[in-house]
Amino acid sequence: MDRVPLTEKADHISRCLELAILLEVSGYPKPGNVHRTADFPETRYEHFLASAVAIAPSFRRAAEQGIKVSEEKIVPSEVGIGNIIKDAVDRMRWSQSGGNTLLGAIILLAPIATAAGMISNSFSLSKLRGNIKVVVESTTPEDAVAVYDAIALLNPGGLNKVERLDVTVPESKKRILDEGVTLLDTFKIASAYDSIASEWVHNYPITFDLGYPYFVKQLEETGDINTATVHAFLKILAEVPDTFIARKVGQAKAESVSAEAGRVLKEGGLATPLGRNLLYELDIKLRDPENKLSPGTTADITEAVLALNNLNGYKP
Repeated sequence: MDRVPLTEKADHISRCLELAILLEVSGYPKPGNVHRTADFPETRYEHFLASAVAIAPSFRRAAEQGIKVSEEKIVPSEVGIGNIIKDAVDRMRWSQSGGNTLLGAIILLAPIATAAGMISNSFSLSKLRGNIKVVVESTTPEDAVAVYDAIALLNPGGLNKVERLDVTVPESKKRILDEGVTLLDTFKIASAYDSIASEWVHNYPITFDLGYPYFVKQLEETGDINTATVHAFLKILAEVPDTFIARKVGQAKAESVSAEAGRVLKEGGLATPLGRNLLYELDIKLRDPENKLSPGTTADITEAVLALNNLNGYKP
């Protein structure tokens, strides 16, 4: 990324994140999720493709704000990450008719885009991770209100009711402003039951420490981006029970799904006949109308993993 002229830097970062989403949703068969050979009744593969293309300008805006930070034209608290997330959600909503396709990915990827823009010299993942920490720790109450507005536009399923600053309670926004609660503060509340919020709070450990190293190893061993993507998805799911599933049907069921994902990997995943059979069986089981157990949070984190890979120089 350091060889990209400054005037093209934001475009480059945006393309890397857009490609990450396109590669993740195209990975198949990711069990229980939409992929290139399987749809949901209301949300189809093309809805995700349209969303990925539509939100790219928001990632460019995030990168531009990061560049301004690196040039000391603004300070990190002036990035406006909340409005960037809200803008991306608006673009996603109006780009297709399949509903909420990428909220979690937007929340995870917006700080990554900003952090990448803040790197003024040679790119490294350690610099990126350090900058992500700066971005999320510099959020403001205004950022929190903007994200609450974005979530309200979508009314996503599976939200936990909380005693303090519940996103579904209109009065929460006034309390956020009155009490000076930042966006990071709100994610601290949610981090106990939501892996995306937890990534924000703990500086993306699943993305950087679990998913990315495993993905790179798989890509080196197989030379196949689809296999590496599906296996990284399975690795994350196996070790981190999907919090979307947990909120929907309980922690025990989420852990059971994780155990099945682990078994698929243990038997070789896409690399062996038995692993492939188990993977297809799990995909069918999770998307069965009686189950509808979509590991959506795992997909969002896999997109962040792919974003790191693209920013680090990967080309298909």
